[in-house]
Amino acid sequence: MACQGGSSIHQRTGLRLRSEMPKLKTKSGAKKRFKITATGKIKAGVAGKRHRLLSHNSKYIRQNRGTKVMSEADTKTIRSYLPYGL
Repeated sequence: MACQGGSSIHQRTGLRLRSEMPKLKTKSGAKKRFKITATGKIKAGVAGKRHRLLSHNSKYIRQNRGTKVMSEADTKTIRSYLPYGL
């Protein structure tokens, strides 16, 4: 009896018959670092706020608080890492 799912397995040989394209994998580093907003933009944490903050001025520390929306050039690359969104 054949499987009800996407690909069926031949009973005697045990080989899969190709009926659908394989699923694409999400890059595990990207799913940890990026979020997609309700409007479809990608946001990420800002670099440079973990340590060595004594050498930076208050404006630098204040502006790098929270998250930032990624640029269009970076968004195109990041979307290829997240084929099905998050």
